[in-house]
Amino acid sequence: MAGSGGLGGGAGDGQNAGPGQGAALRAPRAPLLLVALVLGAYCLCALPGRCPPAARGPAPAPAPTEPPRAARRPGTLGLPVASGPGRRRFPQALIVGVKKGGTRALLEFLRLHPDVRALGSEPHFFDRCYERGLAWYRSLMPRTLDGQITMEKTPSYFVTREAPHRIHGMSPDTKLIVVVRNPVTRAISDYAQTLSKTPGLPSFRALAFRHGLGPVDTAWSAVRIGLYAQHLDNWLRYFPLSHFLFVSGERLVSDPAGEVGRVQDFLGLKRVVTDKHFYFNATKGFPCLKKAQGGSRPRCLGKSKGRPHPRVPQAVVRRLQDFYRPFNRKFYQMTGRDFGWD
Repeated sequence: MAGSGGLGGGAGDGQNAGPGQGAALRAPRAPLLLVALVLGAYCLCALPGRCPPAARGPAPAPAPTEPPRAARRPGTLGLPVASGPGRRRFPQALIVGVKKGGTRALLEFLRLHPDVRALGSEPHFFDRCYERGLAWYRSLMPRTLDGQITMEKTPSYFVTREAPHRIHGMSPDTKLIVVVRNPVTRAISDYAQTLSKTPGLPSFRALAFRHGLGPVDTAWSAVRIGLYAQHLDNWLRYFPLSHFLFVSGERLVSDPAGEVGRVQDFLGLKRVVTDKHFYFNATKGFPCLKKAQGGSRPRCLGKSKGRPHPRVPQAVVRRLQDFYRPFNRKFYQMTGRDFGWD
């Protein structure tokens, strides 16, 4: 795997066997093959799932060849935008990142609002299903009434180079929400999730660094995702900073009502979801909903949320903190908010 202290790649290690060393070098092949298989399994677990099926229901009437100008929205590539009551619409807002930052919690909290309709699954349209077309994407969305907001979340959009251009093509007015978290903690959480699915994975340290505690391996996605400033640079080529809201994953745990209040303001919604909707679950270590949407009992996120993290040596944590520090500071400057990770 390529890796370095920055974003540049590095060459793989190589050794030349001298005379008489062939037998000595042949012996380790089985362990090396086992490591290769485990790493391959990790890569497969990191891939997004299949494209979701389109929503069932009667097929919509075919759109006219040249839809009326009033039915269009800038950047929708000529597709008519559903504007009547109970119609499927393109999302006006997207939660675009980041993985293991708290995106699922935020989406579930927002779904308590009567004027928010959100797709429950991650469609992965702008990163891996784009060839299916915007009409297919819109068919996935829940039906909304006038005045309601359609949303979806796919955290991998934030780190997908093509996503900003594609989303801008759908609508340059799209509001973008990014939930961010201390990149070191986020990387460990990412690793814990994969470890739960792939027992026998190499240690966090072995994946995060080359040659023991050598250069940080930015080819590993768990490390690369936390380079928030570099990913944001790509998005700012297409959207102004005013189209973004950066949500603190840490404050989403310590003050969920406050962070959700900021999101409601950003979306132009009345602050309906407030502190009366939350209680702190000491066992899981994060807030839960006192009453789920459409239900009568308190509800927490799934059992996979709040899983314990593996122990990571402090030397490894300090090295990663040092590595991320300049990227974090640039991110604070770009967003105008100090997230307090350093």
